[in-house]
Amino acid sequence: MAQKGVQLGQETLSCSICLDLLKDPVTVPCGHSYCMKCIKSHWDKEDEKTIYSCPQCRQTFTPRPVLGKNTMLAVLVEELKKTGLQAAPADHCYAGPDDVACDVCTGRKLKACKSCLQCLASYCDEHLQSHFEAAPLKKHKLVEPSKKLQENVCSRHDEVMKMFCRTDQQSICYLCSGEDHKGHDTVSAAVERSEKQTELELSQRNIQQRIQDREKDVKLLQQEVEAINGSADKTVGNSEKIFTELIRLMEKRRSDVKQQVRSQQQTEVSRVRELQEKLEQEITELKRKDTELEKFAHTEDHNQFLHDYPSLSPLSESTHSSSIKIRPLRYFEDVTAAVSEVRDKLQDLLREKWTNISQTVTGVDVLLSQPENMTRAEFLKYSCDITLDPNTAYTQLLLSDGNRKVTVMREQQSYSSHPDRFTYYLQVLSKESLTGRCYWEVERRGYGVCVAVTYKNIRRAGGSDECLFGCNDKSCELDFYNNSYNFWYNNVITPVSGPESSRVGVYLDHRAGVLSFYSISKTMTLLHRVQTTFTQPLHAGLRFNWFNSSGDSAELCKLK
Repeated sequence: MAQKGVQLGQETLSCSICLDLLKDPVTVPCGHSYCMKCIKSHWDKEDEKTIYSCPQCRQTFTPRPVLGKNTMLAVLVEELKKTGLQAAPADHCYAGPDDVACDVCTGRKLKACKSCLQCLASYCDEHLQSHFEAAPLKKHKLVEPSKKLQENVCSRHDEVMKMFCRTDQQSICYLCSGEDHKGHDTVSAAVERSEKQTELELSQRNIQQRIQDREKDVKLLQQEVEAINGSADKTVGNSEKIFTELIRLMEKRRSDVKQQVRSQQQTEVSRVRELQEKLEQEITELKRKDTELEKFAHTEDHNQFLHDYPSLSPLSESTHSSSIKIRPLRYFEDVTAAVSEVRDKLQDLLREKWTNISQTVTGVDVLLSQPENMTRAEFLKYSCDITLDPNTAYTQLLLSDGNRKVTVMREQQSYSSHPDRFTYYLQVLSKESLTGRCYWEVERRGYGVCVAVTYKNIRRAGGSDECLFGCNDKSCELDFYNNSYNFWYNNVITPVSGPESSRVGVYLDHRAGVLSFYSISKTMTLLHRVQTTFTQPLHAGLRFNWFNSSGDSAELCKLK
């Protein structure tokens, strides 16, 4: 029991910096005690920050505290020494397999507390004292204990590498600069470290700015959530009042509107929260990266810094827009207007207007449903796997690559007779029907390729306009002919301006009635957008011009 009490006393009276019994003990304002030399040495490193901290509890002090000897602790330490039980250091003071050992100690080596870049050796607290007392040694550069000191020595000349070759991007000694690296762009390691440090600081500032931007975006998205919820709640309340007047005839419809608004509210809130979560994850990652760079920026060994610098992982580009713009709030207010119309025109509603209400709810204009705000990466989330239907292909169209590619041939193909086949125009439809939100891209080769969407019930047999994409009310198309784009619908041509590209992207939001065409190259440019009402599922279509189209092809791109 007595021995256990002494062991506790030794631990209590030890300095947490050198892990030995206190020498000239001093107590800092927070109450922790250290050796006078240890705490002074620790604070000397923090002089540039002008803020001083306790190594144990991290409490900060400004200005630097004035240190005075703690007489009571000094007496206790002396009494403990007189017991004769402090003959050997505690086990935790000896170097283990993962520790840096003192190069001077004989026998069982103590842990090193510092490494010297000039001596290329590591020292425990006792053997380090000469670096504080001997005038020539005071100028040596001391760093945290390192096992990589020999990496600072030139393997060829056995000299300390104090220079850096920018031509070969490696540390060298002064002899190397006059031999293998003669004529190269060489500077001192300190100068190169200074420049790399500046680059590192720029990266840190960039990260910190992005953190601020993302935190601002998160706040904007939270406001958006609150606005959506408030607008939805208000709309539900107004709908309740209007439907109360029509309760006998409209009980079912009232319930349906309420359900749709709530469902759309949940969908939009979920969408906003999804982006909010992604931004918060990005903030967390950026903070982690900032901490990593901050730790690396304090590497004291220039050569080690330069050696490890190229291995730093580059900062990934943000996948989100640099700012979030909130649109004027109107969300579900159109639903209230539509329901008011129901009250005034009950009979029309029952026969014709119910579809109008449903589409008004799902077509709410909110922040994240606007295609003009979406990046290509966001469009790709809605990419759909589309193939071409051989039963619809004109007989001179050859399908290949898993029915994704279509090529115009001179000769007829051996297709069987089928009622879905186009018999006059060089057209083909997708096998899959399209509803909801869909995105696909078409790679065209040749100048006679048209990209279309159509209802399935478009006429197939014959050469009338009822069969031709864009010349009836069942289809529309974007063509590229004579170096210009044109949009066709119901035989009305709309000239379209935009950059020429071999790839066209198509975005469909069936419920919202949005159809958009994009030119895809290094950038994504909107060519034409249609806002309408779709009453049936759609099919993707491809068409080729009659003239000079042999050999032309189009392919539905794999986007996943």
